[in-house]
Amino acid sequence: MPAADDHRVEVHIDRLLTDRGLTLTDLATRVGITLANLSVLKNGHARAIRFSTLTALCQALDCQPGDLFTVLPDGAATSLATSAVDVRGSATARFT
Repeated sequence: MPAADDHRVEVHIDRLLTDRGLTLTDLATRVGITLANLSVLKNGHARAIRFSTLTALCQALDCQPGDLFTVLPDGAATSLATSAVDVRGSATARFT
């Protein structure tokens, strides 16, 4: 099992923002989360995301969860530098 601070999830928010001509601030406003929490998620440092946040992101970006995230092959872990961040909603999906 990987260490608690490693994961293989790659976040594609930057690409989706560019494709849609949006800024991170625009997206934070549309989704209803803080710019700081969205930045943590965008940079791959979030340890979890609530399903309601995932739903709001997909709705704001007109995409599916698989457009936002991919899982890298074994041996390609990405290090996390921060502890868990809760963004809005109820149920949570863990990336560890």
